[in-house]
This record gives sequence, C-alpha cells and structure tokens, in this order.
Amino acid sequence: MYNEPIFLQPEFKERIWGGSKLEEIFNYAIPSHETGEAWSISGHTNGPSQILNGELEGQTLADAWEKHRELFGNEEGQEFPLLVKILDSKKDLSVQVHPDDQYAREVEGENYGKTECWYVIDCEEGSEIIFGHHAESKEQLTEMVKDGRWDQLLRRISVKPGDFFYVPSGTIHAIGAGIQILETQQSSDITYRVYDYDRVGKDGHKRELHLERSIAVTNVPHEDPQIERVQVIEEGLTKETLVEENYFSVWHWELDGKSPNIELASYLLVSVLSGNGTIEISGNEYSMTKGDHFIVPATVDHFLLEGKASFIVSQSNK
Repeated sequence: MYNEPIFLQPEFKERIWGGSKLEEIFNYAIPSHETGEAWSISGHTNGPSQILNGELEGQTLADAWEKHRELFGNEEGQEFPLLVKILDSKKDLSVQVHPDDQYAREVEGENYGKTECWYVIDCEEGSEIIFGHHAESKEQLTEMVKDGRWDQLLRRISVKPGDFFYVPSGTIHAIGAGIQILETQQSSDITYRVYDYDRVGKDGHKRELHLERSIAVTNVPHEDPQIERVQVIEEGLTKETLVEENYFSVWHWELDGKSPNIELASYLLVSVLSGNGTIEISGNEYSMTKGDHFIVPATVDHFLLEGKASFIVSQSNK
C-alpha cells in the first residue's frame, strides 16, 4: 500500500503576459522572466507533473493515474480530472471564455470543458480582473463584441490578496496585470479568446481570436455564482470552505501548531502557499515548505500536520 504523500514538480509555461514572480515568491527555477504559469498538479498531456519521491519517483501524474488508480480511490475517467496552476500576470491576460463538458466533447473532441476558480495569492494595489459582462442577450453580446465596445461590455472588479472567485464554464473573464493566483480547474486546456488588446505575438502577428465559439459558449446574461466562505477551527488548523460544486471542492487551510487527526474521505491535492511544516502519515514525517505541491493518496487513512503554514486544498467531486 502506498502510504506517503506524492510530491510533484511543477511544469512551467512561458507566456507573453508572464513575469518573474514565480521565482521571487516561490523560489522556483523558472525558464525565463516571461513565465506565466506553473502547472503544479497536472495529469494533462500538455504538461504533466513529475513525481519527486517514493516508488513512483520519475513517473508522471498521468502515469500514476493510468497504472495505479487505487491511489485515487479507483475513480473512473480517462484523465486525471483536476489541474492546479499558479499564474503570474505581469501584463493583462486575454479576455477569454471556456466551454462546458458537452461543448468540449462535441466540438473539440475533449473529455472536459473548463470550470475553474481563483485564489488571489498577491497583487499590486489597484489590480483588477474581468469577471462577466453587461450584455442582456446573445444578440447584444454579438453586436458589442463585433463593434469592439469593450469598455461597455466587460465587467471589472478590484481584487486584493485572499479574494476568491468561482468561474464556471461560459463566464467571460480575464486576470489583470500585477496579480498572482492559484487556480483550481477541470483538466482542460481549451481557451477561446474574445479580446487580446490587439497584441502581437512573437511571430509578429496578432494572436488568434475565437469569436464565434466564444459567443456560442458564453452565459447570457451573466450571473455571479453564489458561494459562501465558511470557517471551521479545529485545534491548530483553521479550515475555510471556498467552494463545493460539481467538479471540485476547494478549501483554504491555515495551520498554526499541530492539527487534529485528519481522516481522508478521498485523495487530496495540497499546495503550500506560505510557511513550512511536516505531514505525518503512519508515524513517518515528511517536510513541506512554501511552493510545494503534493497529493495525499486515497490509500492513506489519516494524517497529521504540524508547523505554521497556509494551504489551498482540493478534491475531485466526480
């Protein structure tokens, strides 16, 4: 029985909007100062995480999902269902929207659409995101997009560290400049660009837009998801529920001392946002520190945490 955490090496992605904060904040060895994403817990073919410890060291998370499904409670599905990223937006990301599962299957031939959520790790003062739009109908949305009336169409929201946003498929959105977020999402890489500020890529051409598909999948009118952040304090561990929905549940944990015994109902995905400490499983302790990402497999019955640290924790609800 596999009875230890599965630590993972992030896969880094360079983006024209990326920067150097992943190095500054987490001390990652990034490929350049245009690094926009760390795919931290990923089984996706476009960037699977490599396992750093134990019997599976050197294999990818995709390998483990395929060959050792018991680690994931024998959950069904061709692909590991979730993808955890850390994003650094030195510049504005494109305004975009993602399809739901049905559209992804029928049009893209992919297993998953893309519902996601964001926890704001840090940001510059005055930073904003785009979250939703002001169109009342598909016809009005189409007209405003084709006329380029972006200031009238797009809904902007100021953000601060610790903010959380649930972004269902069909939601027009964009992360603004100067923001670092942890994103938990379905394991999908389907993005439809609605607007990209007329930016030119490295090939000298404006980046491709996907207006027809964007309009087809956008929810109209926009409605803010109703989520309630609820805290539970258990000795040295404060657990805050950020969202519980169809695809995933996500929590923010704050550890200050020693946690009570944590029973495992399913495998957990854990990202250490700050601090350090240990995780104890069956009497064995494993060190963890800011920037670490690991999975507590379903073959573990319970575990303990000790130290001073904060985490984003998630699980699949498939």
